[in-house]
Amino acid sequence: MPSDADLRRMVQFSSADGRIWLAGQRMLLLHAAALGSLRRELMHTVGAAATRRLLLRSGYAAGERDAALARQLRPGGDVFAMFSVGPQLHMLEGAVQVTPEHLELDPAHGQFHGIFRWDHSWEVETHLRDFGPQAEPVCWMLLGYASGYTSAFMGRPVLYKEVACAGCGQTHCRIEGRPLEDWDDGLQMAQDYAPELLPPEGLSAAAAKPVAAAPSVDALSPLIGRSRAFASAAELLRKAAGTQVTVLLTGETGVGKERFARGLHALSPRAAKPFVAVNCAALPGDLIESELFGTEKGAYTGADAARAGRFERAHGGTLFLDELGELPLPAQAKLLRVLQDGQVERLGASEPRQVNVRVVAATHVDLAEAVRAGRFRQDLYYRLNVYPIRVPPLRERVEDIEPLAQHLLAHFAATHDKHVPAFTDRALLALRRHDWPGNVREMENLVERGVILAAAGQPMDVEHLFPHAAAHDAEPVHSPTASGRLAQTRITPMGAELIDALLAQKLGLGALEAALIEQAVARSHGNLAAAARLLGITRPQLSYRLAKIHDGNA
Repeated sequence: MPSDADLRRMVQFSSADGRIWLAGQRMLLLHAAALGSLRRELMHTVGAAATRRLLLRSGYAAGERDAALARQLRPGGDVFAMFSVGPQLHMLEGAVQVTPEHLELDPAHGQFHGIFRWDHSWEVETHLRDFGPQAEPVCWMLLGYASGYTSAFMGRPVLYKEVACAGCGQTHCRIEGRPLEDWDDGLQMAQDYAPELLPPEGLSAAAAKPVAAAPSVDALSPLIGRSRAFASAAELLRKAAGTQVTVLLTGETGVGKERFARGLHALSPRAAKPFVAVNCAALPGDLIESELFGTEKGAYTGADAARAGRFERAHGGTLFLDELGELPLPAQAKLLRVLQDGQVERLGASEPRQVNVRVVAATHVDLAEAVRAGRFRQDLYYRLNVYPIRVPPLRERVEDIEPLAQHLLAHFAATHDKHVPAFTDRALLALRRHDWPGNVREMENLVERGVILAAAGQPMDVEHLFPHAAAHDAEPVHSPTASGRLAQTRITPMGAELIDALLAQKLGLGALEAALIEQAVARSHGNLAAAARLLGITRPQLSYRLAKIHDGNA
């Protein structure tokens, strides 16, 4: 195998925050004894068979992640050098010593056959210590890693068998890998990698079970969320779905009010009928009434034929009026009549028409303030405000950022027919730390652009999401030397002068930290996420320090 010096140079240690990175992926240094303790607890609680399956799947997931790094770390190398990244990372991580004995590798034609010798397996050592010699192989996590890595690298399911194991009395372990269909018992082997929550990509349909999901609202984004703020809004939505109440959705621009409206429609008895959306702000003032209520032939110059309005097109279903606060006062009066008696009157018509439509309105403006300013009818406001639902902004839904981003990645990767397997850990960190002034709509734009910028088959990193602000959004890490040690940080002359000035103030360290934190919060106008970025720490870390400061002042 080629030298692993390039891999060792990619390891970065951040002593400031206690994190280790490898090409954008967060890594851990763990005691083998700690993993052995977990393995022992699993064996005693769920049994050997279930423990084997869990560790196989855990290893498979780790192998998939490392495969995404292979071409990124050695883009100019031959296919064997790129494939060697996985075995070398396994050795670099201290898991096992890997020696290739036979390797046939042709990704273009999907051909693979590999035999590898394993020495010093951590799983053998811990299993023998806890349970003694075994009759069956015990390198479960390592075996899963090999299968996950090779499957992802080859773009097709490749599974390994442990044909010899040091835990069974042999001098060393040996594994053999082949494509799924080349094994006589391949489908049976695949069952080990088919859990309810972590189906390995690429395995046969028989080996993967579908995961229950929330009802899909539309092709782009079903209602996805697990935060308390989201759950509260979603519960209000569910309670209203089976009724005929007019719903008013409020919230900032881009929070997904139309998707909530589609969710309401999808959950209602009207789901099989039309859902018609109208952006009131996008229609010229002189056309709003004709668009909403329709026109009769000859109603005005150019009206050569009668035309149904949006209310009539939504008959039996749901009409979504977005940006309702922009509706002119004359149209507001007609809308109030429709809400009260269910009748619309086309422009130029002498008789009203009965419609059966559920209205869902949305606005990002304060309608109560618009009423006071005379821009919105008070009676219409009271008629619409029967059942208000506030859709929370994304900054109040931090727990929802990652699942939303993962869903959008899958959607846009399919849309653009480009395989982008995942986000790097550093990219997920940047997403969590971003303020999201444009909310879900901003995330859609960033992820779609990231899919276009990322290399096919490689994970999406910070620079793909934030091309002009990668250094700002990603937390800094110290650069290591070639040996993996941290390089010493040198203070610039300006930094030295600043430190002298601070020391001259004779402030205690606690007082200095409190002043710095309070100044960052003040400059960020109370936005803790922005203040945390100024300080180079995470928002939870800032919240913890603020609590300590306030407790100390109490």
